[in-house]
Amino acid sequence: MPAPEPTTKTPPQQEQQGGASLSHGLKQRHLSMIALGGVIGAGLFVGSGAGIAAAGPSIVIAYTVSGLLVMLVMRMLGEMSAAYPSSGSFSAHAERAIGPWAGFAAGWSFWILLCTAVGLEGIGAAHIVSGWLPGTPEWLWVALFMVVFCGTNLAAVKNFGEFEFWFATLKVGAISLFLILGVLAITGVLPGTDAPGTSNLSHFFPHGSNGLIIGLLASVFAYGGLETVTIAAAESENPVQGVASAVRTAMWRIALFYIGSMAVVVTLVPWNSGAVVSEGPYVATLDHLSIPGAGRLMNVVVLVALLSAMNANIYGASRIAYSLVDRGQGPKVLAKLSGGVPRVAVLTSSVLGFVCVLLSYWRPNDIFKWLLNMIGAVILVVWIFIAVSQLLLRRRIERESPDKLVVRMWAFPVLTWVALAGMAAIFVLMAREADTRVQLYFTGGMTAVLAAAGYARQKVRARTG
Repeated sequence: MPAPEPTTKTPPQQEQQGGASLSHGLKQRHLSMIALGGVIGAGLFVGSGAGIAAAGPSIVIAYTVSGLLVMLVMRMLGEMSAAYPSSGSFSAHAERAIGPWAGFAAGWSFWILLCTAVGLEGIGAAHIVSGWLPGTPEWLWVALFMVVFCGTNLAAVKNFGEFEFWFATLKVGAISLFLILGVLAITGVLPGTDAPGTSNLSHFFPHGSNGLIIGLLASVFAYGGLETVTIAAAESENPVQGVASAVRTAMWRIALFYIGSMAVVVTLVPWNSGAVVSEGPYVATLDHLSIPGAGRLMNVVVLVALLSAMNANIYGASRIAYSLVDRGQGPKVLAKLSGGVPRVAVLTSSVLGFVCVLLSYWRPNDIFKWLLNMIGAVILVVWIFIAVSQLLLRRRIERESPDKLVVRMWAFPVLTWVALAGMAAIFVLMAREADTRVQLYFTGGMTAVLAAAGYARQKVRARTG
């Protein structure tokens, strides 16, 4: 039975507050690069090293499997976002399909994830800069980055779009150059290098299936960030065509960047090289090729990736918060608009990010660790909400507004169920590993609390009319 249409203050696609509305300052080029750049972050440049250390060359299989799952999720999200453009993205879709409690739980859990991620990225970026300038305090750099990107997001949305456009252009250019150099080195064409053949691939599964599982889990969460483009689409000049085009072009390119990069790294560098984890796989590979200055240059790219992620996550957090409040799911002050920008939501999201940084310094062994565990599996919870929402909304759209199906999920409903089965399998794999099991418990607990709070609000609002 389809879920009843939720009662909201305004339909999700007509987000406005007090007669004002979000601006539409993003162009198609902004959306295209946000789609590409949003997922190319520290998870790929740095975090993938831990996955390689665990899975060895089989990390290529891990990234291929998780990449296929992400493609299905993005296709589903693209279908709904093209039909119902909203800065609330999957949260607004979950509310429409399942009920207000689902939108509340999905939206606020993602907001907590993004605010915490802002802090983590700030810490990572500050660590790089303080390494270049020894003696400078990391907290000072974090504060500087926070001020810069908070200011960027307080201004018109086109400023955010321009920052992300050039950040993403640099990241995409760097990975493209890395892939070209890698292929030349593998084939023995790059001057000063010998083709490695398959010598580094001889132990494809060095730690057996357990290593592959750890690599798979690492790769799944490295893909997080694609959701930003569907949030940003609501503020583009043409939301429907914008999100459709961005989703279509981004998916295969991201697969090429991720899977291609991992294949280059494990072919050129021994998987058990300590530098892969300590320096990151990209820097380790370029240093291995002895290209003068290339490793240091890649560190600049990693810094840009971290700063880009900070910028995008402050933006995403503020828009998710705005959309939730505009739908009656939070304190009204967060929905206050000024010049088409939810500035109170921007400030609140930035402050929460900085609080996470302070917690990492003051209480790294308890409170901050709890926070990290709490957000550990949020992206997987969000994907489940996306799949269930698409499963319910597709038939409704076909029945009521078939012209809105600008983007269609492939082989519906078969591949939607396949994606849900894949997510369930990842949950089972997480439960097998001690570290990820803890994250599963904490994230599950937070999601349950938010779902209960959202359900209680839904009941109260239903009784009060």
